Amino acid sequence: MTPAQDTYTGRDGCCRQQQDVEPVLSTRGPPNNITCDVAVVGAGIVGLATARELILRHPTLTFTLLEKEKELSMHQSGHNSGVIHSGIYYTPGSLKARLCVRGAALAYEYCDKKRLPYKKCGKLIVALEQEEIPRLKALYERGQKNNVPGLGIVDAKGIREREPYCRGVMALDSPNTGIVDWRQVALQYGKDFEEAGGKVVTQYEVTDISMATESPAGGAEGKTAKKCLYALAHDVIIMFSGLKYPIAINDKKGTELRCRYVLTCGGLYSDRLSQISGCSREPRIVPFRGDYLVLKPEKHYLVKGNIYPVPDPRFPFLGVHFTPRMDGSIWLGPNAVLAFKREGYKIYDFNVRDLADALSFRGLQKLVLKNISYGIGEMYRGIFIGAQVKLLQKYIPELSRSDVLRGPAGVRAQALDRDGNLVDDFVFDGGVGDLGSRVLHVRNAPSPAATSSLAIAEMVADEVESRFAL
Repeated sequence: MTPAQDTYTGRDGCCRQQQDVEPVLSTRGPPNNITCDVAVVGAGIVGLATARELILRHPTLTFTLLEKEKELSMHQSGHNSGVIHSGIYYTPGSLKARLCVRGAALAYEYCDKKRLPYKKCGKLIVALEQEEIPRLKALYERGQKNNVPGLGIVDAKGIREREPYCRGVMALDSPNTGIVDWRQVALQYGKDFEEAGGKVVTQYEVTDISMATESPAGGAEGKTAKKCLYALAHDVIIMFSGLKYPIAINDKKGTELRCRYVLTCGGLYSDRLSQISGCSREPRIVPFRGDYLVLKPEKHYLVKGNIYPVPDPRFPFLGVHFTPRMDGSIWLGPNAVLAFKREGYKIYDFNVRDLADALSFRGLQKLVLKNISYGIGEMYRGIFIGAQVKLLQKYIPELSRSDVLRGPAGVRAQALDRDGNLVDDFVFDGGVGDLGSRVLHVRNAPSPAATSSLAIAEMVADEVESRFAL
C-alpha cells in the first residue's frame, strides 16, 4: 500500500511532499502475562517522546507503554494551540528556556526528517499602550539572552506590514515561531517507538503500582519465596526472592503487568499516579479549562500569524491571543477557568471527585483569593462571547461578535503548591523504599511541553538512566 501524500511547508518556506503518519499501534486491549524491563505509563506527547528516546538509547531492553484511552495523545497533547514556541518568555539560563529553545530546533528538524507539515508563520507580541513598552523590551532582552533566533522590535508601521488589521504601538517580532499539529507529531513518536520494538498497550488504566511477591503467573520462584519468607517484611521478601520483574502494575480490570522499572508521565493525573506508589500528593494538579473562539472562514483574512499580548505579571495566565491552525482555521482566546472535571472539555462536564479535590486544596483556595477579580472576569468571558470579543478587538478593531463562533477547549494540568503558587518548573518524584528506587514520576512538565518534548525526553531519559543505572 502506497502511503498517501500531500504537500508541506519546510523550514525554508518551500512546499514539499508529506507522508501521512500511519502509526502501527497494533497492541490493543489488556496484555497477557506481559513482562518488560521498563514500563512507561501515559501516552501523551511527553510520555511518547520519552519512550521513544529510551528505546533508541537502549535497543536491547524491552519497553511497554501503557495508556488508559483507546488511542494515544487524546488529552493535553491533542487539545492545545498547536504553536511551536521560540523561548522568549522564560528566565535566561533557566531549564524551561534551554529546553524550549532546543526543543523548537529539534521539533523543526524532526518534522523535516519525518515529512510532517508545519508553518513558520511567526508571532507578534503586541504592546497596546505605552506603559507596556518596558515589559516588551524586557521580553526582547530575555529572548536575546535565550538565543532565540531572528527576534526584532517593530513600530506601529511594522506591525501593519506584518498584520495589516492589527493595531499596537510596538511589537516584538518572532519569525521562528511556528504552528504544527502536535497530535500528529505525538503519533509519529509512537510509531518510532513501535518500529524500534516497543509495545503499546491501550485501555490500561493504572490503579496500583507495588512490589510483587511472586513471579508472573505464580511461578515456582515466587511460591518458594512466599513459603520460606512469608512472615518477613515485604521488602525482605523481594530482596531474597530474586524476582527478575519485581514491580507489579495493575489496572482497574485486574490485569497485571510485571517490569523492572516504571516511568510515569501522567499529565492531568500525575499527582494521583504518584500517590498510589506512596508519594506525596503535592504539588497538586488543578485542571484549568481554556475555551477558544474560532474565526469564521470569511474573516480569516484578518489574521496572518500568531498575535499575542504582552504578559501582565499581575495575572497568573497569559491572556487572549490569535492562533492560526494547520487546518486553516483560526483560534481566538483562550480564557482560563477551573475545570469541574480533569478531562472535561465542555462547560457542563463534571466529576465529583475531581471538583472536590480541587476545591478542598488549600493551594487553590489561596490562588483564588489572590486573583478573585481576574477569575470572575475569566468566567464571565467564558459565558458571554461578546466580552471575550471586546478584549480581542483591542488588537483587531475590525473584529465583531458576528465574526466568531464557539470553538474547542483544552484542559491544562496546572501544578500548584500549598501556598497557591503555580509550579513553573519540572518536578520528579520516586518515593521511598525498594519501590521508590524503581519508580520515577514526571509530576510536572510545564508549558510549553509540546514544543520542548524532544528536549524534555532527553532530560527525562538522562534521569531514568541515572536513577535506574540502565
